Parts: sequence; C-alpha cells; structure tokens
Amino acid sequence: MTPERFDEQVAGIAALEHPLSRQAYRLVLDREWVTRDTAAEALEVARSVAAFHLDKLVAAGLLEARYERLSGRTGPGAGRPAKLYARSTREFDLTLPPRRYDLAGSLLAEAVTRATSTATPVDQAVSVVAREAGERAGEIAATGRRGHRAALTDVLTGKGYEPTKHGREIALLNCPFHNLAEQHREMICGMNREYLSGVLEGVGATGYEARLAPEPGYCCVRVAPR
Repeated sequence: MTPERFDEQVAGIAALEHPLSRQAYRLVLDREWVTRDTAAEALEVARSVAAFHLDKLVAAGLLEARYERLSGRTGPGAGRPAKLYARSTREFDLTLPPRRYDLAGSLLAEAVTRATSTATPVDQAVSVVAREAGERAGEIAATGRRGHRAALTDVLTGKGYEPTKHGREIALLNCPFHNLAEQHREMICGMNREYLSGVLEGVGATGYEARLAPEPGYCCVRVAPR
C-alpha cells in the first residue's frame, strides 16, 4: 500500500471515531437514502449536528450525497431540494500489518475459472495466473521509471511486502497473504513465488529470481541474485 493510500484509509476509518458519526453511518447503512431531518430525529440531536456528522462522513469518502426535491414538484414554489445521504461505493480495508487477501482471492478465482474452462490442474492454473498478474504489475510499475530497482521497490512496497536489504538479497518483512499461507502453505507460498517471479519479469530485473526461503519473521519468498 502506498503512503497516500494508507493515509486515505486511515482518514476514512478515523472519521468514525466520534460515537455520533458511527451512529449516523449505521443509520445510513440501514436505509436507502437518509435526509438530515430523518437523521436528526433518529439520533435525537439537532438538525445542524446531524448535518455536521453526515457531511464529515461524505468528506471522508464513507458516504455520498445528492440533492432531491422530496415533494416531487418542480419550478417556482417547489421548495429547496433536500440533501440525501447513502453509503459510498468506495472501499476501506485497512489491516496492520498490511494484508492483500483481495489480491489472493482474485488470483485464486481466476485460476479456478481457467482450470475449469481448460481442464488444467488447479495448481498449474494458479501458477500461471499468479505469474501473469505479477508480470502485469511489474510492467505498470516500470512505465516511466528509470531502472528496474525503483520499479521493483514500488511494487513490493505497494503490495505490502515491506522489502528490506538482507545482504545481497531482498528480504520481505511482511507476507500479504499471511493467514492463508498458514492454512494452505504449499499452494499460497507457491502462488506468492510465482507472482513475484512475474513482477521481476515485468520490471526487467532479469538478474534476480524469487525463491522460497522460509525464515521466522519474514515472508516465505525472497528476491535473490541468480
């Protein structure tokens, strides 16, 4: 996760710190669209207080707002449109340390789909899909950057691996798929290695390879010179 993305996620979740903000958010989740008057009545607070907390949640990206004339009339005399609030389509998913179960789920779902449609063993499909996805991520990171090292660091950092130098190797302090790897080590660690192998290909780091090197306190995969 990039620093900017991390700050965005923290800010969104922090917007729920106040009890009234949390109550306002839960209220909106239970209904399709909520007005300030409805929120004020449900929360038993002044309309201005309800509006403050609702607008704060909009600013944080947790809610979205629109204006609508509830009377159904238009033109002069129809009255001012009311501001309505609903849950935003933006996603907030902050885990510490960083986890990327969304990426793992996407890779595994694509692998199952491919295995089913091509009669390929699932483990082989997982390897191919993971490597292809890693290569795409590497190619995107390499666009417009000077040298493969910066691109590689961007991908590893952005995906939550927390890369650090370990002699001539790049060790990864965090496994984005930790809980899955604990339950299905062979498949998930193998998928992880293939994904990082694809990243290396995508950024053009041909002098390095991703290899399994399980060690307490580190991701099971390590980037090492060939």
